Amino acid sequence: MGAYILRRLALIIPTLFGMLLINFLIIQFVPGGPVEQLLSQLEEGAHGGATERFSGGSDGGSVQTTTVGSEGQYRGRQGIEEELIKELERQYGLDKPIVERFGIMLWNYVRFDFGESYQRSETVINIILEKMPVSVTLGLWATLISYLVSIPLGSRKAIKDGSSFDTATAGVIIAAYSLPAFLVPVVLLVLFAGGSYLQWFPLRGLYSEGFDDMTFWQQVGDYFHHIALPVLAMTVSGFATLTLLTKNSFLDEVNKQYVLTARSKGLTENRVLFGHVFRNAMLIVIAGFPAAFVSVFFTGSIFVESVFSLDGLGLLSLEAVIYRDYPIILGSLFIFGLIGLVLKLVTDLVYVWIDPRIDFEKREG
Repeated sequence: MGAYILRRLALIIPTLFGMLLINFLIIQFVPGGPVEQLLSQLEEGAHGGATERFSGGSDGGSVQTTTVGSEGQYRGRQGIEEELIKELERQYGLDKPIVERFGIMLWNYVRFDFGESYQRSETVINIILEKMPVSVTLGLWATLISYLVSIPLGSRKAIKDGSSFDTATAGVIIAAYSLPAFLVPVVLLVLFAGGSYLQWFPLRGLYSEGFDDMTFWQQVGDYFHHIALPVLAMTVSGFATLTLLTKNSFLDEVNKQYVLTARSKGLTENRVLFGHVFRNAMLIVIAGFPAAFVSVFFTGSIFVESVFSLDGLGLLSLEAVIYRDYPIILGSLFIFGLIGLVLKLVTDLVYVWIDPRIDFEKREG
């Protein structure tokens, strides 16, 4: 098993390299880069005669530009001096050849130096660590609830396969599975958070005003009151997939020879189902917990955090794409790609821990 782990760890390096290379090349051809974004903001500020200060740049510095009113000397984007544009490119590190920029980025990433955000005067790693608790909280609750509901429901559906209970619940599961991920939070917000119908839950945020002045149990209640809809939105699609996986895994085990042997020995049906079948059927479900968490954490949080205005990694990623904040885009891609690859290895190790009969080294051979 040690050789298998080492091989998997070694594969992480070329995988991360490929991910970074593809995304780095893509953003080179996306119109409206960070310099254009800054110039656009300068033009907007010019109409009010405001002084704008923008953080950013590969050297951690800042660009400060003073604009004058619409009747003065500021003539918009076409009137900006060529030296200013070159200075902006130097600040952002865009004045170097593309190959050199990619090499510098790789060297920095090897040392876990992800640079500073273009839009914020903070390092990328500090921004990610600041936003991570919100997304991790939502992901953990959504994954936990999905498992607590899906495993009993899927097992029951397998035992009652073909019954009216199985048919009725199948309709709910298919409806949940078919809903687009971006639609669920919008529907929940409209129905239950002050949209066109009910106002049972808060519209945004994780806490109410005056949260610090509440008692402990009031804080707990306020917290769950705020996360109820976001967690429900993230749970819906994962719950449907996991329930079907549990049912199919259970049915697959029921039809195996060892079940017939156990029944022929006179064991009760409950002993057969929950003493033998359940343990083997749960192998693929439980071992997939790390991957399920990653899936809920990364795919659902962007839509949910954007709709409910939750200051987490999903909203951060969306804003980074809108404002072409390349250090956050590529830095978060590297960090979460590394986490995802490590968790896939952890998933394999959980398989072996649950069922020692599995040997990945023999399978590869």
